[in-house]
Amino acid sequence: MQQVFEYPMTYPGWWLDSYYIFSWAIGMLLLAAGWAYFFRYGKFNYGIDLGCLWKSTLLLLLTTVSLGAPNYYNVRFEAEHGREGDKVMLSEDGMIYVYRDGRQKLFGKDDIRRVYQEEVTFNPPPRIYVVAEKGGARDSVFVTERFPRYDELLESVAAIAGVPVERP
Repeated sequence: MQQVFEYPMTYPGWWLDSYYIFSWAIGMLLLAAGWAYFFRYGKFNYGIDLGCLWKSTLLLLLTTVSLGAPNYYNVRFEAEHGREGDKVMLSEDGMIYVYRDGRQKLFGKDDIRRVYQEEVTFNPPPRIYVVAEKGGARDSVFVTERFPRYDELLESVAAIAGVPVERP
């Protein structure tokens, strides 16, 4: 009997594939606006000019925000929504993980060595890994706790492979 588990897609596919381009473009536009303001109203002389100190501080803050905000958004978005649209198909022979873009990873039931949850999570939600070894090479896929029916999926994978689910 084949079981299919799938992440729901809460965002359109085009956004999931290119959100980082838009976030970095907005950050760079913010930085460009700061530089435009600086060049329009800045004083350019070779001495120490305290009138320009606030403009230099503005540029420093804009640089920090325009690099930091997209980085923060991209890391958080990837953790929360990066797997949307992915599917896991289980059968008596093993497991197939199908990515949103169509790529697949196939793990036979004899290849699966370990199913475990990471002990320390730096970027929630926690990841649960399925590790397989085929021909001396290790490979893994992970699901998160946002995966619908992830407990049922893990128990099914553990039953097929004959390995326990390791939780911290």
